[in-house]
Amino acid sequence: MQPPTRQTKSDLERVQRRAGYLFILPSFGLYAVFVLAPVILTFVLSFTYYDPMVGSRWVGLENFERFFTGDRSLQIFWNTLCFAIFAVAGNVIVGLLLALALNRAMPSFLLYLFRLAYFLPVIIAAAFVSIVWGYFYGDDLGVINYYLTRLGFAPVHWLTSSRTAMMSIIIMDVWKNAGFFMIIFIAALQGVPKSIMDAAIMDEPSYWRRFFRIILPWISPVVFFAIVYASIGALQVYESIVILTQGGPGDATRSMSIHIVEEAFGSFEIGYGASVSVIMTLIILIITSIQLLASRRWVRY
Repeated sequence: MQPPTRQTKSDLERVQRRAGYLFILPSFGLYAVFVLAPVILTFVLSFTYYDPMVGSRWVGLENFERFFTGDRSLQIFWNTLCFAIFAVAGNVIVGLLLALALNRAMPSFLLYLFRLAYFLPVIIAAAFVSIVWGYFYGDDLGVINYYLTRLGFAPVHWLTSSRTAMMSIIIMDVWKNAGFFMIIFIAALQGVPKSIMDAAIMDEPSYWRRFFRIILPWISPVVFFAIVYASIGALQVYESIVILTQGGPGDATRSMSIHIVEEAFGSFEIGYGASVSVIMTLIILIITSIQLLASRRWVRY
């Protein structure tokens, strides 16, 4: 009778590796089916004219040329970029100011009350927030115009004028999302070493000079994360605009996400809608890359 052979280290590693692959196989399969395959299919469809009734035909770069040469699509592109710039700036700046205001000694009850009050809009669905703000912005029965007229001011066409519609949506977006960045910045501010702040107070009595010279450089990685995160979300804005203005008046507030849905599922221009999706993805990648390169000059790693 032969003695049982001992399992070598290489055999054990092989078994462990196989077990690891089996454990990640379900999640990888779901990722491949629901993420990777749609991405590849969208990229392929962007080079075709696809008709659900008769099939598809290859058109090359015609869909991309149509987007970059059309006045309407370029207007939609600038709308998306304008919303992203002002929404990102508003969310990050307001969130940072709120964090600075709440990162100080005060009774615990007030501290948690303020934090909850500012963070509560974040957990409410964007659709519900947009519906409520639609009543605020109403021309005739809106809450804001009611108080403006009581104070002797002329009512403002918040959502029905091309001059104010986009800014009205940006204001609502900042109100909803600034609390999220406030929480992130509070955590970052509490990570600044107390010894450094005590020494800075002795050397520099001005609070804002301490902020720009010590606090902001210290929390710059968190600020960079907030800018990138807010940019990606703002470039994909959809629900708030659809509910408040449906992209109007005209195309004054129409975003690329709305344009994709309307072209692909409204007009059944699936190939063109796929090309706009690819363009929007590339824009997000380019802007994120620019932010990453620019961060090397001001982010403290």
